[in-house]
Amino acid sequence: MDQNFNYCVPCLFGLEGIAADELKRMGMDAVQTENGRVLFAGEKPDIARVNINLRTGERVLLHIGESRADTFDMLFEAVRAMPWENYVPIDGAFPVKGHALDSKLFSVPDCQKIVKKAIVERLKAKYKVGWLEETGAKYQVQFAIMRDTAAIYIDTSGAGLHKRGYRPVANEAPLRETLAAAIVKLSRYRGRDAVCDPFCGSGTIPIEAALIALNRAPGLSRKFAAQDWVWIPKNTWGEIADEARDREFRGKYDIWGGDIDSKNVELSHENARRAGVAEHVRFTQADAAEFHRDDDSGTILTNPPYGERVLEHREAEEIYRRFGAALRPLDTWKMYILSSHTEFERTFGRTATKKRKLYNGMLKCDLFMYY
Repeated sequence: MDQNFNYCVPCLFGLEGIAADELKRMGMDAVQTENGRVLFAGEKPDIARVNINLRTGERVLLHIGESRADTFDMLFEAVRAMPWENYVPIDGAFPVKGHALDSKLFSVPDCQKIVKKAIVERLKAKYKVGWLEETGAKYQVQFAIMRDTAAIYIDTSGAGLHKRGYRPVANEAPLRETLAAAIVKLSRYRGRDAVCDPFCGSGTIPIEAALIALNRAPGLSRKFAAQDWVWIPKNTWGEIADEARDREFRGKYDIWGGDIDSKNVELSHENARRAGVAEHVRFTQADAAEFHRDDDSGTILTNPPYGERVLEHREAEEIYRRFGAALRPLDTWKMYILSSHTEFERTFGRTATKKRKLYNGMLKCDLFMYY
């Protein structure tokens, strides 16, 4: 089989450039950013390398092919012509899911059936069988039909890459791990100064900051779909994981998270323990409105409550006012505050040095940067 593959990494809107930079640093080729995704080229071991090491992408998709698809017949013939036998063994399970946008083929269930049927016909002919059992490893097929062009992938990740394995339970408004890691990266934190999150919730930002300070790969504690694939040598995953562990740093870091809710503090402690960074992060029950530090420099990285309903909106504004007043003496500190509130700067009491649009799931936010 050809050792060069094309890949696609979907990511939250606003994180494309950060994910692309990560992939370039890993040595990936032909890295290109598009809205909501990053494309790159790599070899077979890079399936393991990117899944284990990527902090800000949502999953790693293996690109199988792409074709014009104005009709179901065109879609069927295009998918049947793709070399599925190179990827899916005779017993492989290959469920199909996907989406269609701005295309003549808009019925997702019908497209699923066509793609599935085309792959079945191809594999039956290649393996010379009348029936495919699909009792083996899972090769999740995904299609994306946009403006009448169908791109077909196999998902190598399984669960999304934001699921690091350390947060089985989150608080009511969790911040996705990939977004937390991106905020840490945007702050250019390198493990030197203090990092504080006064609204830590389930501890995601401090934990991701600790993983970055340690240079610890985020995927070392979880499993990926492609680990069960017969055409990727089993030892590949262990070798890539060992490479990642060899690159880890050792040191002591000043990383703190606080929350007014004692249950969130307990949850943060437990998540940090699962992530293997408990000795590097401190969590305490604290009111963000009373936050203070004596250090000459440091970084605030936080995701305060947004307030989606009218009453909550007003409560959020009051929180921002009090929080802004508490931070006023820290004029030498850098601050990176994520909020969807349109009046954040006014109620916080300071105009941001710079703003960056990011998405927390489907919720449009701004990262307000002060430095």
